[in-house]
Amino acid sequence: MTSFYFRVSFFFLMCWAISSSAIAQEKSILQINKADDLKGDETRGFERLLGSVEMKHKNSLIYCDSAHFYRTENKARLFGNVRIVDEVDPVTTTSRYAEYDGNTQLAKLRNNVVFTNNETTLTTNYLDYDRMGNIAYYYNKGKVVDSVNVLTSQRGTYEVNSERITFQEDVVLVNPDYTMKTNDLIYLTIPKTAETKGLTNLISKDGNTLDAQNGSFYDTQAKIFRFFDGVVESETSRIKAKELYYSELDAYYEGKENVSVLSKERQVEVFGDVGEYWEERKYSLVHGNALVRRYFESDTLYMAADSLISQDGEVDSMKYLLAFRSVKLVKTDLSSVADSLVYNYSDSSIQLFKDPVMWNQKSQISADSMIFYLANEQLERVYMKDKVFVITQDTIRNFNQMKGRSMVGYFLEGKMDKVDIEGNGESLYFALQADTISQGINKTLSATIKLRFKEGAIQRVTYGIKPDGKFTPFQLITEENSRLEGFDW
Repeated sequence: MTSFYFRVSFFFLMCWAISSSAIAQEKSILQINKADDLKGDETRGFERLLGSVEMKHKNSLIYCDSAHFYRTENKARLFGNVRIVDEVDPVTTTSRYAEYDGNTQLAKLRNNVVFTNNETTLTTNYLDYDRMGNIAYYYNKGKVVDSVNVLTSQRGTYEVNSERITFQEDVVLVNPDYTMKTNDLIYLTIPKTAETKGLTNLISKDGNTLDAQNGSFYDTQAKIFRFFDGVVESETSRIKAKELYYSELDAYYEGKENVSVLSKERQVEVFGDVGEYWEERKYSLVHGNALVRRYFESDTLYMAADSLISQDGEVDSMKYLLAFRSVKLVKTDLSSVADSLVYNYSDSSIQLFKDPVMWNQKSQISADSMIFYLANEQLERVYMKDKVFVITQDTIRNFNQMKGRSMVGYFLEGKMDKVDIEGNGESLYFALQADTISQGINKTLSATIKLRFKEGAIQRVTYGIKPDGKFTPFQLITEENSRLEGFDW
């Protein structure tokens, strides 16, 4: 029986010893490795360590000039040349003063704090370092420097295990090529990427600006940017988009949703659902609800299409705008539709292809293809080829008509002034009395026809050699004989 109680007692004693050892190990006591002098201070409840102090706590070695060691509380106050070195992680922290709690593993460092992890250095005056979570917090301004970037902010959190630093309030990131400003930024020190929230501003060394209303992502090594509700502006261009991607090395932009690309030199702005822009080539591609605005001093030319290509090269032959499918064009003095279009910046000419139709004042012009020129912001002349058909309305809304193989039209102050028709010319126009009463129709066939206009109405018609004409009086006019073949208003 005695032997049984002895064994039971021994068993509980061993359990208590193991438990006590585990608690002591979990608590992890601060240890004194060395000091030049050790003095007790029973009235204040701490021991004074003087000269070349070295302490140890778990994987941390702690150095300072002097310390107050609160043995029962497992805490220490450190003075002068404080240095905390991690024996496992490459982390070293220095300051003038610190407080270290062995129970919570929290170090509070103050005055000239330097926190170093590999190539990353954090400097501040107020740093709390949670050794258990391996997380450092700084307050009242801090600066982080690595091999590429310098980041400053009012507050920050450095998560050492994940190499993640969160910067808050008055954040500035500076590298050799850019300066970024925001209020919330997350920086990963290993891939050297920065992610921001909210309003973000970035200025390049060349003076280009990149702004985002709803945050951004920046790969500082690959020089790749993503901006949300972003605007990129240079001396020659401005690009906007709901989501904007930019590769600096490729000088390439890509935008999604509400895209706009403005060429400041040409005063041409392109809009669409998706857009791409190659900066060095000055080449852009926009598709999906594409729209172009060509800004003049006192007017604007609008053009809509499914897809748009804009090229603004060095030579004149490489300065153009292409529009594809369902093209619509509007300006104060003209409007037009076509399947496709080419706008040459060098001579302000606009070529329309595949069943184009153009309207000017009271005139409608159609052909297989046409090209018209702008001068001093107004329509100057137009060339048409194959199946040319011109319709104008007179003062009482009759349809005067002309057709031929090719035609040249001239405009004065934006209004049709004269038209020259070459090859298989036909004309049909209404003879009016006092511009109010229709007398009949003059229909003429001629190899060439020249027409002169006044206020958009035909004033004089001149025919070539041996024209074949016919007059139909008002009483005999029908819808059939009042239309040339191919008429389509």
